[in-house]
Amino acid sequence: MTEEYVQAFVHESEEQLTDLNNSLLALESDPDDREAMDDIFRTAHTLKGNFGAMGYDDASDLAHAIEDLLDELREGEMAVTPEVMDLVFAGVDRLELAVESIDEDGTVDVETADLEDDIRTVIEEGAAGAESDDAESDDAEADTEPPDDAQVDTFEVTVDVGESEMKGVDGMLVLEAVREEADLVSTTPDPDAVEDGEYEDGFDLVVASTTADELRSTLDRVSAIEDAAIAQAGAESNGAAGDEGSDAAAADADDDDATDAAAATDDAASGNGSSREISSVRVDVDQLDDLHGLVEQLVTSRIKLRRAVDDGDVGSATDTLGELDKITGNLQNTVMDMRLIPMRKVISKFPRLVRDLARDQGKEIDFRMEGEDIELDRTILTEISDPLMHILRNAVDHGIEPPAEREAAGKDREGTIELRASRERDHVTVTVEDDGRGLDVDELRRKAAEKGVRSEAELDSMEDSEVYDLVFHPGFSTADEVTDVSGRGVGMDVVHSTVKQLDGSVNVESEEGEGTTVTLRLPVTVAIVKVLFVEVGDEEYGVPIKNIDEVSRVPEIRTINEEPMIEHDGDIYPVVDLADELDVPGETRNGDGMLLRIRKSERRAALRCDSVNKQEEVVVKPLEGVLSGIPGLSGTAVLGDGNIVPILDVVTL
Repeated sequence: MTEEYVQAFVHESEEQLTDLNNSLLALESDPDDREAMDDIFRTAHTLKGNFGAMGYDDASDLAHAIEDLLDELREGEMAVTPEVMDLVFAGVDRLELAVESIDEDGTVDVETADLEDDIRTVIEEGAAGAESDDAESDDAEADTEPPDDAQVDTFEVTVDVGESEMKGVDGMLVLEAVREEADLVSTTPDPDAVEDGEYEDGFDLVVASTTADELRSTLDRVSAIEDAAIAQAGAESNGAAGDEGSDAAAADADDDDATDAAAATDDAASGNGSSREISSVRVDVDQLDDLHGLVEQLVTSRIKLRRAVDDGDVGSATDTLGELDKITGNLQNTVMDMRLIPMRKVISKFPRLVRDLARDQGKEIDFRMEGEDIELDRTILTEISDPLMHILRNAVDHGIEPPAEREAAGKDREGTIELRASRERDHVTVTVEDDGRGLDVDELRRKAAEKGVRSEAELDSMEDSEVYDLVFHPGFSTADEVTDVSGRGVGMDVVHSTVKQLDGSVNVESEEGEGTTVTLRLPVTVAIVKVLFVEVGDEEYGVPIKNIDEVSRVPEIRTINEEPMIEHDGDIYPVVDLADELDVPGETRNGDGMLLRIRKSERRAALRCDSVNKQEEVVVKPLEGVLSGIPGLSGTAVLGDGNIVPILDVVTL
């Protein structure tokens, strides 16, 4: 079987599974929705046939069992209950894992027989069988006895996540996975610090009520883990769990224990793992024709330019360079358009994420989406998937209150979360809005001052909307904030840094008791940024011009609460001396220097530099590895002369 056929099967199956998930959600919300039921049955039937035609018989058998269960629902032989739907969703999740396995190595390295047996049992016993299975799953730790040769004990685990760019999120995923399968006795550092990313390359756990094999299998399912050493408490290491052993651990899982395998599929469905990179795009044939035509023009112009250079004809060479400039511009626009992908490619999985989180927490949530057809560049869409997932998790976990609490506050039992996308010229705005608890702005101010995120003088001059944005500061998240500020600070610095690397912006608006709105503004494509270059001592830095409101000589500086300030149109702007902030030696060589007043929408501040040089369009490369996430820096740009210039992030500076 050729790789081409396998990839075509994978891409088609991914789309069908997404459609199946969303149709199942529609059926669960309205069991009388015959259109949703027909779509579900048709898609399940197609999946069964496709798996069988490709020779993946085990996955085909599982899809067949799901189809038979859906037929029971369609014929009215069984009611659409949460327990039955949980089982159907578990089957769909297992098929998703099977497709991922096929995409990786062409085989189904996923256990399917156990879940197929569970579904067949429910078909035979009716809905009562599903409720029984659900209860057994909930009490798995108490009811399921380990094999005779397995020892339930306490283990010490050292987790290594490597050079993670989302340490807080990765730490949270590890702790959640362990808590689902065992008892988490303790962590070093404490759990809140782990979930805030306050550790180096890894952290230590003490885990009980499990076996070594089960624990290793649990850790192997967390993609964030680069390596994990497991040792029985007081004993030598029992082995390591890393990326290389994940497939083997999955294969070694107990065939009779559906709970472990279901947990893996729950992780995939609930967004506990990082999103997969978008590996293919569909291109309109007209775009291919345009691209082919431009390449032909490019080749012709190249030949003309070479002849002009060989003949020493400067005039002809200049004219040809003008042609090349126009052709390359059109080529860039065509390629950028070919990379555009509808947002549904990523956000279509979010309804299932919200459903599972809400069901786990006993919350009632109406999740709505608008703008699925809005298109973004493939890279941008891939990068924002995890931040959006994290924002939604926060909205469910910490924003929407439990039904009883909402009723006591005079609200509807059912909370609402909306994800909306809209396009305006070359930017897309993505908004996540909930009607939950909201944020306490006074508490945010107090915490920001306590943590040294901003000075008291700055905080006093900041509007509420600016204070809300402080949750993105990397030093803001603490254990207290998780309790006192609805947990909004946990990992939000990662959301901010990811969006800034994409040359976008993000802000928070909230009203205590009414809800919170997080808005992301993103470029449609990977844009070329116009940058103003400034000198500080002997060093050169770039500041995106879109962030600058005014460039001037340094006006009169006033001191308020021992902090330098300037006044403009009745507003107070703190002065940030770049030489001090960037630790640049030497004194200013241009009198009092120059001042860059930053737009209020970005940050109320004025940057003091030595001199202003030039402006230029550049491609900003984000910092990677150990350099990523450095406050004050958004990336670097390579200039025409080969020099590399740091680009400043005015928000985190």
